[in-house]
Amino acid sequence: MSERVYTVARAPFEAACRIPTLPATHPASRLHGHSYAARVRARLPEDWAGFAGAGVENLAAHLAAAVAPLDYAYLNELIAVPTDENLARWIGGRLLDVPGIESLGLRSTPDAGVDLDADGSAHVWRRFRFEAAHFLPNVPAGHQCGRMHGHGFEVVLHANQDLGGADMGVDQDRLAEVWAPLAAELDHACLNELPGLACPTSEVLARWIWRRLRDELPELSWVTVFETASAGCQYDGEYFRIWKEQRFEAALRLPAAPEDDPRGRLHGHSYGIRLHVAAPLDEVMGWTVDFGDVKRLFTPVYARLDHHRLDGLDGLPSADAANLARWIRAQCAESLPMLDRIDLFETPGNGVALCWGRLAPALPG
Repeated sequence: MSERVYTVARAPFEAACRIPTLPATHPASRLHGHSYAARVRARLPEDWAGFAGAGVENLAAHLAAAVAPLDYAYLNELIAVPTDENLARWIGGRLLDVPGIESLGLRSTPDAGVDLDADGSAHVWRRFRFEAAHFLPNVPAGHQCGRMHGHGFEVVLHANQDLGGADMGVDQDRLAEVWAPLAAELDHACLNELPGLACPTSEVLARWIWRRLRDELPELSWVTVFETASAGCQYDGEYFRIWKEQRFEAALRLPAAPEDDPRGRLHGHSYGIRLHVAAPLDEVMGWTVDFGDVKRLFTPVYARLDHHRLDGLDGLPSADAANLARWIRAQCAESLPMLDRIDLFETPGNGVALCWGRLAPALPG
């Protein structure tokens, strides 16, 4: 598929609300509050932001302005039923001047939220955690994953439910309801002892969860498994995608910035990078690609990024996020041919997604 560059931005806000359509016994029907986070992903025209590298901060500024009326507000005074979906649609109505929006998300808690896709369909998601032991029986001798060990696994269930302004709380509760029987099996267990999980990689676990839930929850659109905070897998019933996340510290300046723009001065970022890999499942090993191999193969490129000045890199025309992501892709072309997406964040939640494969949902964040 052709290469696409998406600019992504995130904006937090604090607000109080109550959901009046819920039963009086439901906690969300009472006055309460959340630390919300809105996020947007847009395919911006090259000239929209004014100069190369301005898109990330400009989109973040537009999103911050859109949510400003919600910050430290009582949401019911602005939106009659302020569910996550209705809030996301309200924010979207204030971003009509931003071209190319592909998705708009709202996270009401660290474990729950909604994403609206380009067609306006709502993908509700909820995160769950369980503590479990496992080992991978087919790895080479000496591989650390061949030893019995454990993780605090996290699972995100995504459900495609265009609620049209109806009660979000019921659907979040529904995700918890269908998850509960699986949680009882997985939590404080040795995964290898469960039927179907003899080789419990992230990929096999995601597929196992999908098969267990799909009939009961036909709206299920993705299963995301976090094996660690920096690695995991997404599965949509057909395709697997894994990712490995790292951080690097670097300096840069953007020479295209106007003379009075601080981005033209030498500055720096604590970057976050997420490498996405799409490949068929190896039924013997239980994985598409070993997470450790992704990190190892990326190490030579990482060494050129971490604690360096980026605008001095050979072959990089500009150190803005989009051009840097393209440069990273080119450097990884031979060593990581299965790479099909790079998420690069200059600041938390703000950056670009460079995609040339099937675009999976943005990870909740």
